[in-house]
Amino acid sequence: MNKLGVSIYPDKSSPEANKSYLSLASKYGFRRVFINFLTVEGKDSLGRFKDIVRYAGALGMEVIADVSPSVFRDLKADYRDLTIFHEIGLAGIRLDIGFSGIEESIMSFNTYGIKVELNISSGTRYLDNVMSFLPNKDNIIACHNFYPHRYTGISREHFVKTTEGFKKYGIRTAAFVSSDHASFGPWDVNEGLPTLEEHRGLPIEVQAKDLLNTGLIDDIIISNCYASEDELSALGEINKDVLELDVETYVDLPKVERYILFEELHINRGDVSEYMIRSTQSRVKYKNYEFKLMNPIDMGKGHIVIESSLYAHYAGELHLVLKPMKNSGRSSVVGKIVDEEIFLLEHIKPWQKFRLNISPCRRGCHV
Repeated sequence: MNKLGVSIYPDKSSPEANKSYLSLASKYGFRRVFINFLTVEGKDSLGRFKDIVRYAGALGMEVIADVSPSVFRDLKADYRDLTIFHEIGLAGIRLDIGFSGIEESIMSFNTYGIKVELNISSGTRYLDNVMSFLPNKDNIIACHNFYPHRYTGISREHFVKTTEGFKKYGIRTAAFVSSDHASFGPWDVNEGLPTLEEHRGLPIEVQAKDLLNTGLIDDIIISNCYASEDELSALGEINKDVLELDVETYVDLPKVERYILFEELHINRGDVSEYMIRSTQSRVKYKNYEFKLMNPIDMGKGHIVIESSLYAHYAGELHLVLKPMKNSGRSSVVGKIVDEEIFLLEHIKPWQKFRLNISPCRRGCHV
C-alpha cells in the first residue's frame, strides 16, 4: 500500500508549528515523516528531536531520520547497536551517505526492527554491494534525494534507471514532491525541493500522479514546509491505483458523452498509435446510440475526442490526442487535459487503465 509523508525540520521551526502540521497531515492520511538529523551535534542536541518524534508516533506516523556516518560519530552510535535510534522512537534511518555495505547489512538485523533506508539517487553500484552482504531484506527500504537548487534535480532517465535497480530486489521505494506553498527546507536555498527536476513548479498532486504512474515509487513525501491544507487534502484524495487526469470541457456534454468521459474506466489499446491514446470500449457499449457531431475543430496535443456517428463503427470511441491532427469534420473535440498534466500522456502504457476527472478549478463550468 502506498504511503504519504511529510517532512519536518526541528532546527528551522518551533515544536508547536511542527506538531500542528503533523496533526493536520495525519488528518488527511499521511503516515510517514522525514526528519533531518544531519544537523544533530551530539547526544545533548537530541532533545528537540525526541519530543516531535514521539508526538508523530502517537499520531500513528512512522518517523525516518536522515543520517550519515558523521551523525553516527557525533552521537557515538555503533552500526552494530541501534539502541540510541530506538530510544528516540525512530522507525527507520535513511543513510544520506552510506557505509561500505557490510555495515548496512549488519544494521538490517537490528533487534528493534528499525528500517535501514538506502539512497536511490546516487546511481552507483552501492545497492549491489549492500545486497552482496545478504542483508535482512525485510528491513531494507530506499528513498531518493531532494534538490533545493533549481536545475539540480535528477533527470527522468536517471530516476528510472536507478529506481529500477531497487525494484529488481523488491525493495520499497520513496521519492519527494515539493509544495508551492512551503517556504523552507533543510538548507537556505528555497527554489522548490523535488526529486525530479521536471517536477519543479508543478502542482503537488501532478508531481505525485507522475511518480505513482511510473510504477516505481511506493511512498511519496512532501519535502518542504509547510504544505497548505489544500495540498495535503489533494494528495490525501489522489487515486493511488489508477491514473486520473483532470479535464476541462469545451462544450455542454449530453448525458452519455459525459458518462463516457467521467464515469467509464478507460483502457489504452495495446496496438498503440503515435497520434492518439484510444479507449474503445465505449463504442461497443453505446453502439446503438447516436453520437452527434460537436465542435469539429482541428486537434492538438491534449485534446479529447469522442468520435461522432459520422465515423460509423468508430462512433463513441474516445481519443486523447498526442500529436496535432486535421479534423475530418467527423470528430467531436469535447475538451482537453489541463495544461499541467498533458505531459503525463507520454507515459501512459499499452493496456494501461486511466480515468478522467472534471478539473477541480473548473467544476460546474466549461471553457
